[in-house]
Amino acid sequence: MSIGVHNIGQGCVTCLDYDEHYILTFPNGYGRSILTVPWIELGGECSINCSKTGYNASIVFHTKPFYGGKKHRITAEIFSPNDKKPFCSIEGEWNGVMYAKYTTGENAVFIDTKKMPTIKKKVRKLEDQDDFESRCLWKDVTYNLK
Repeated sequence: MSIGVHNIGQGCVTCLDYDEHYILTFPNGYGRSILTVPWIELGGECSINCSKTGYNASIVFHTKPFYGGKKHRITAEIFSPNDKKPFCSIEGEWNGVMYAKYTTGENAVFIDTKKMPTIKKKVRKLEDQDDFESRCLWKDVTYNLK
């Protein structure tokens, strides 16, 4: 009734405005109820680390229990350089609203993904892509899925 994908490796994100470079890992992906009403779920632990600043985050994507519980839950802790205790904890839904709790006692909305604008991807035309670029490589599969 479901399929799982274990994501290995890491991603790199560079924030040019701040000259910061982040290394991050990815959650596992699951396709649930694939024979009935399918839905997507993320699960597992991830990390984000910045070598320049020393800040890092530990993120957990919680899978929905078989009985009860909520879908799409996420918790995270953000650490200052060389600190063992987080200065901020985050919880909520990765596809909804996430709330931040700071050690100062302040609580705030961290992000509301439902209010974020959708930005269309910018990709090169298929004829301008190399043979092993994702959209070129998978074009026949994409066509047949559609």
